[in-house]
Amino acid sequence: MTSTSSPNPAAPRTSRRIVGVSLVILAALIAAFFVFASLYTEFLWFDQLGFTNVLTTQWFATALMFALGFLGMAAPLFVVIQLAYRLRPVYVRLSSQLDRYQEVIEPLRRLAMWGMPVFFGLFAGFSAASQWKTVWLWANGVATDSVDPQFGLDTGFYMFAMPFYSILLAFVSAVLLLCLLVTVLVSYLYGSVRIGQGELRISKPARIQLAVIAGLYLLVQAASLWLDRYKTLVAPEDRITGAAYTGVNATIPGLAIVAVIAAVVAVLFFVTAVIGRWRFPLAGTALLIVASLVVGVGYPWIVTTFQVKPNQNAYQAEFYQRNIDGTKEAYGVADVEVTPFTAKTDAEAGQLREDADTTASIRIIDPKIVNDVIRQQDQARDYYQFPQTLDVDRYQVDGVAQDTVVAVRDLDMANLGDSDTWNNRVAVYTHGYGLLAMAGNQRTASGEPVFLERGMPTSGDLTDSEKYEPRIYFGENSPEYSIVGAPKGTDPVEIDYPRGAEGDANTTTTFDGDGGPAIGDTFTKLLYALKFQSEQILFSNLVNDKSQILYDRDPKTRVQKVAPYLELDSDPYPSVVDGRIVWIVDGYTTSDSYPYSKSVSLSEAIADSSTPTPTLAIDEINYIRNSVKATVDAYDGHVTLYAWDETDPVLKTWQKVYPSTLKPISEMSGDLMSHVRYPTDLFKVQRDILGIYHIDDSGSFAQLDNRWQTPKDPRSKEMLQPPYYLSMKMPGQDSPRFSMFSTFIPASSGSGGSRDVLMGYLAVDSDAGGEDGKRSDGYGTLRLLEITDDTTVPGPGQVQNTFDSDPVVAEKLNVLTIGKSEVAYGNLLTLPVGGGLLYVQPVYVQSADNTQVPKLRKVLVAFGGNVAFEDTLTAALDALFGGEAGAAGGDGEVEPTNPDEGGTTPPDDGTTPPPSDAEADALAAAAQALSDRDAALKAGDLAAFAEADKRLTEAVETLIALDDAAGE
Repeated sequence: MTSTSSPNPAAPRTSRRIVGVSLVILAALIAAFFVFASLYTEFLWFDQLGFTNVLTTQWFATALMFALGFLGMAAPLFVVIQLAYRLRPVYVRLSSQLDRYQEVIEPLRRLAMWGMPVFFGLFAGFSAASQWKTVWLWANGVATDSVDPQFGLDTGFYMFAMPFYSILLAFVSAVLLLCLLVTVLVSYLYGSVRIGQGELRISKPARIQLAVIAGLYLLVQAASLWLDRYKTLVAPEDRITGAAYTGVNATIPGLAIVAVIAAVVAVLFFVTAVIGRWRFPLAGTALLIVASLVVGVGYPWIVTTFQVKPNQNAYQAEFYQRNIDGTKEAYGVADVEVTPFTAKTDAEAGQLREDADTTASIRIIDPKIVNDVIRQQDQARDYYQFPQTLDVDRYQVDGVAQDTVVAVRDLDMANLGDSDTWNNRVAVYTHGYGLLAMAGNQRTASGEPVFLERGMPTSGDLTDSEKYEPRIYFGENSPEYSIVGAPKGTDPVEIDYPRGAEGDANTTTTFDGDGGPAIGDTFTKLLYALKFQSEQILFSNLVNDKSQILYDRDPKTRVQKVAPYLELDSDPYPSVVDGRIVWIVDGYTTSDSYPYSKSVSLSEAIADSSTPTPTLAIDEINYIRNSVKATVDAYDGHVTLYAWDETDPVLKTWQKVYPSTLKPISEMSGDLMSHVRYPTDLFKVQRDILGIYHIDDSGSFAQLDNRWQTPKDPRSKEMLQPPYYLSMKMPGQDSPRFSMFSTFIPASSGSGGSRDVLMGYLAVDSDAGGEDGKRSDGYGTLRLLEITDDTTVPGPGQVQNTFDSDPVVAEKLNVLTIGKSEVAYGNLLTLPVGGGLLYVQPVYVQSADNTQVPKLRKVLVAFGGNVAFEDTLTAALDALFGGEAGAAGGDGEVEPTNPDEGGTTPPDDGTTPPPSDAEADALAAAAQALSDRDAALKAGDLAAFAEADKRLTEAVETLIALDDAAGE
């Protein structure tokens, strides 16, 4: 007799469960490994740079705050749920509805009692982790040695402590409110709270629990209301930020009253927990609500309506003055040197003689236009590129300060074409090459820039070839990542530049710096293969035991990661410092809680035609300092942070959070100091503030009769005109200084637009380098020329309109644009010279299609209502001022040089050579043809018009050919 075993139905189910659990564990392990790969590669990046403490501080602070937030929410919730359940009535008659609820909930009760605290705890933990910076600022906050005018507290309380107390009270309020709601829910479900037959019954344990939680909640609200008194100093009221008359005399006292009432009501709830009478706390709560409406809303409305509005200027004067003083201090414009300026508008011979140094330095090379010139002449290959807008710097050339327009030759990986393989992207095309520099105030006879540094290999007046390192491994357009380095004796594979010795197509090199984490071992290769989703990293023979991986290469990205507390300037710029190309990046410390200071949108304040869409980590601010100057070595990516404003309390606080990450400015070399400049974005914010706060007294502020705005850019009329760097001498200065300037016109009122006349001229000394290599005493000095009402000086838009409509200028422009040519206007510069304000604008001519290479052909100048349009700046100034202008020519024409050699020959005396006989004949023919064409057009003779137009085109083509031949 045989027996057969019956199948076990539980076996397949058990197997499926084992498989399911195994898959979940495997997925969790894979996810954990990916997280580990991301965290560990981040650690390697910071470790290679020497800023490990920055990363570990963030990790520790984030983890600690997550734990505190999780426990701070989960633990109280767990306690109140357990208490409400364990103290439930044992024998109680429940409604049939509650019975059904309990039947549904009971199987899930244990999961809910643990799951609910964990669920809300996770949310609270993530929320708390995101606030770690606020907590650390509070814990490390320093005194500012200045007090607010209302409460007499140190302003550091508002910047460091008040934000922390605010989030702490909000967190505790959320915890207590959630505990109260959960207690009510559990008590109702298990019979501690019963509603029926027109009455509410609450058991004693539930009463005590509910009353205590409600009392604690009201105590927290009382503290929050008390804190709100201080928040009024950073909140808007009337036309200012900060408590004005109503705030000081109604809102602040009202908040104090309501806070005291809330504290009393909280005590009544505690009493109810003992004696069991609800009428007193309920009556107190009703009183609290009424008091909030009467004292917090009604009384301030009465004061505003019946006292302030009928006597606004008188009642608000004191508080307007507080806002003026607080705003000026917060934005660093309290010490602006204001000079009334009666501008001359009549041009006389010799008028610019005292300003010859300034006129000699006028920058006629436009950083936004010459990109196409250097792209055609010096890009060398399609896989290189130059930035769309170049940077302005200054160098000592033969012992003389020279304004320059500079750019680095970076990679353009989008144009690799058929060479776009992983090997080439990662290991061959790894770096850009060289810094290109042009004299800002010179051009060649053919209208091209005068190069001070250029070529591949690079050469010129700015570098010492023996110690100069031209390679750009870290730039604004560097590849996402590159793998570099090779053992000694192996052939280099990285393309250095497209010219080789003995007929080779390229010169190659091997990176030999310390620029990225080592990636030689298999485990590290695996981590980076996961990070960049590239299996080639793991299997490529190009990765060896000497390899390094370079990534996060943009200068701003590198500085932002090692100094996460900084807001960075939108315009990093390259300089040759001590034989190496470095990126100089300005860093700002900001706050949004400085008392009585106007809030501004940082993105709106810095947006103009040069920065149309700024990307910022922080936007709304009411305090800013340029506290840090950072450098990023273009070769090895090394980041150095210098504490530029050591008195800034925000920087002092962050130095306590991240110790040993900043160097004092005493360690900044003299060469680096000579290239440090006043930052663009800070100046834009300050000019935005000074549009309103250039006044000193509350009377002018109240009357709104003298508000200014930045004019629109004549070249891009939808955007504001950017500030410009220029070496010039302001009234009262002994010699020209490298400066940045902007202008003001009256603020627009209503739909009629604004008058385009100059009201003010703001300049800042931007040259940090002193003669002894230390910071210049004058650096950062803001000088404001307030143009008096005695004269009317046209604004940039009006001057541009004059240029466009002037008949003489129009006639000459017609000649320039005959055929397939078009005109490009350069930056419109404004200079305080000759006792007035001089406008200078270079005019470029380029082909309307095909290859566009703009050439500087003419210069427009204006002084008062007078305009001149000539071939050179010197000729234009002489024409404008009736002969001898007394100015040193700023656009000396020089002979072009070999692109491979760089440098330039010394400029001539700035005079324009007389035209040759052929040029004179062509000019005469063009003038006669233009006259005949206009006459034929007026007479309606189309045949004669066509014939004259043909002669004019031929004459212009002859002139262009002669001009090009002269420039060769």
